Amino acid sequence: MKCMIKQIKFVSIACEDQDRAMKFYTEKLGLLVGTDQPFNAQQRWIELLIPGAETGIVLFTMEGQKPGGMVNISLATNNVEETYRELSARGVEFVQPPTKQEWGNFAMMVDSEGNRLVISSRS
Repeated sequence: MKCMIKQIKFVSIACEDQDRAMKFYTEKLGLLVGTDQPFNAQQRWIELLIPGAETGIVLFTMEGQKPGGMVNISLATNNVEETYRELSARGVEFVQPPTKQEWGNFAMMVDSEGNRLVISSRS
């Protein structure tokens, strides 16, 4: 059977305050705003772009989906140690410092909404 899926377009991250979350992801992580427009009476459609990547991140508020837990997303970087130092200097909180594993390195950060995300590299 031929697979017709070609990539992941975006992943969604729950937030309580879309403005606060957008500020975190753009100012602290360096993502770009691809779309910021009304979605319905309660929220906006905010799609963020990762420079050089085709996959984006959508910041959403949704009843029943509360932020503050582990987000099953691993953001790739060339060097976890260097990224950890740079993001820490920008005020990003890490709950797990860089850790070496057989498969590579990782660290875990917390976004403005309390979500935990991993940054990782193969070496």
